[in-house]
Amino acid sequence: MVLTRKAALLASAAALCASTAAAQEAFELDVIRVEADEAQEALGNTQISTDEIQARNPSSMAEVFDGESEIVSSGGAAIAQKVLVHGIEESLLSVTIDGARQNKSAFHHTGNVLMDPSLLKQVEISSGLAPADAGPGALAGVIAYETIDARDVLEAGQSFGGQAQLSYGDNGDSFRRSLTVYGQAGGFEYLLNGVATTGDDYEDGDGNIVPGTEPDLTAFTGKFAYTTDGGKRFEFAANRTKDHGLRAMQLGPGGLYYARPDFAGVAGRPSVYLPALSERTSYTFTYTDEAPGGAFAPMVQLSYNEQYTEAGAAIGTNDSLSGKIENEFVLANGTLTAGIDFFHDTATPEGPLTTPAGKETLDNIGIYAQMRQDIGDRLSLSYGGRIDSQRYELADGSKYDETGLSLNAQADVILSDTLTFNIGAASSWGGYELSEASLINLGGAWVYGTPEASRGDNARIGLRYENGPWEASGALFYTKVHDVNDVLSPSRDLADLTSKGFDASVGYFGDRGFIRVNYTDADVELDGAPIGSTAYYYGRPVGQIFGISAGYAVTPDIAIGGTAEIALKNDDTDGVGGMTALPSYNVVNLYATYTPPSYQNVEFRVDVRNLFDETYVSRASDGNGLSNVLALNEPGRSIYLSASLKF
Repeated sequence: MVLTRKAALLASAAALCASTAAAQEAFELDVIRVEADEAQEALGNTQISTDEIQARNPSSMAEVFDGESEIVSSGGAAIAQKVLVHGIEESLLSVTIDGARQNKSAFHHTGNVLMDPSLLKQVEISSGLAPADAGPGALAGVIAYETIDARDVLEAGQSFGGQAQLSYGDNGDSFRRSLTVYGQAGGFEYLLNGVATTGDDYEDGDGNIVPGTEPDLTAFTGKFAYTTDGGKRFEFAANRTKDHGLRAMQLGPGGLYYARPDFAGVAGRPSVYLPALSERTSYTFTYTDEAPGGAFAPMVQLSYNEQYTEAGAAIGTNDSLSGKIENEFVLANGTLTAGIDFFHDTATPEGPLTTPAGKETLDNIGIYAQMRQDIGDRLSLSYGGRIDSQRYELADGSKYDETGLSLNAQADVILSDTLTFNIGAASSWGGYELSEASLINLGGAWVYGTPEASRGDNARIGLRYENGPWEASGALFYTKVHDVNDVLSPSRDLADLTSKGFDASVGYFGDRGFIRVNYTDADVELDGAPIGSTAYYYGRPVGQIFGISAGYAVTPDIAIGGTAEIALKNDDTDGVGGMTALPSYNVVNLYATYTPPSYQNVEFRVDVRNLFDETYVSRASDGNGLSNVLALNEPGRSIYLSASLKF
């Protein structure tokens, strides 16, 4: 039973495959893995494939989501970038890298998960509906990053290889260089990667320098694996990513400077520019059986990750130890995935005004099961649940315990040869949430209010149309997260966050090229009122956004393409918390690639980002529309020249 089109139907000529091979966005069901080649994409799921990532040639995580509409990212330096799904901040979603749980940022003026996109294989974003095996804390959905292994890039019969890339951008004289080497021998394989991006502050569309935006990012990754003759695979991965540029700082408590890299400045408070540090370190071990016999197909994973932030006097560490043991049981008409997982998260303040010393800890253990099955030729189901039990210890030593149940159910119905109906709902228990690490006991011992467990209720209903090269889809979505705790103060004030609206997509996928237009209208509210642009750890007023992507193979060696983002004016914010209406903007990015016929391992590329030199603030950025905040303008027209060599 084939419910979605094969990637081959989306691919065009070889020179354009990086732009087209998976350039569809489907509003469908959670992946029903009855057979690997007949799997569905998720309802409300956007999958950004390796080919799409290569086509977008991202130098930052924000650029990974070019051409999308339901997923947007704030701009500025890497340290400040945050990802929003339907206007909800990623801290309220389950975020994983290669299946390993990620903790949130230690400071609200910095991003939540610091990454470099050089090794990204694919990204799956499920808005709202989260299967039970996606992990705990999936209040508003899932963001799952997957990185490349050596076997993904080694050619048949190749035992050693690599890729080197250089890129220069004229706006801010940015210089990016990366080197990856990989190999295999017997059952062993390895991949080593290093990347560095440096430069100066960029200029906006008006030609004004935006201070505090210089790129200064380094990332180092090592991945090692051994696969036995019987298919038992052992993997270990380590990564360290660091951003350490000059960022805007203003005076704050204790007469000390605090960094706000997400702002260009604060009205009436002079800025100085000093080094701010954000660093993420992770280690992950994974065991899988790739040739299981019978019903036993186990997977075991253990991971540790740490995010350290030193933003002036705001200093803190969030770390997480997590793991899971699960098995996928192959049944007569589907698969049952069941397992147990845990995490131990810690938020530790380390600033000079932290007194007394202390920390918060959050422990969770969960059991889960998710069934995916076909019922006849026209109906596929995915349903499951999980139970999580938590213990939360505050910095004053008080403890709270609670247990919650999460349920989800989704259905995909083939109505005709061209039309499919999908519907789903999920209620996810989120439990407690750690306070922001850098603020705990800032200036004195916190006197806590009573923390409450949160819950997310989600629903989605949609249609998908496929006929030859044409595809179209539309879906209504609704997400409400109850009792979101204010983690910036000890009071633990509660608020309800809602995002509701409509997603649509239409695309044409031909033999040599494609074009796709996405549209999202997300109405985001906090306690029944339009959300503001500094609602940290909640969301942002994204409103109506169009995302466009296109590509065309001119010849087997030359490809062209581009993306665009069109944000309509958002009047909902006018008068909300001192905000004005958010203006519209239109941003167009173009690229061209050339591979010399005699040197198929070499590629030259030119990108023109923000072609029309638009001056604008990203709809996802902090402080947008506020008179007391100087919001970060995005870069003006930028020309990038790149060269890559595979060996």
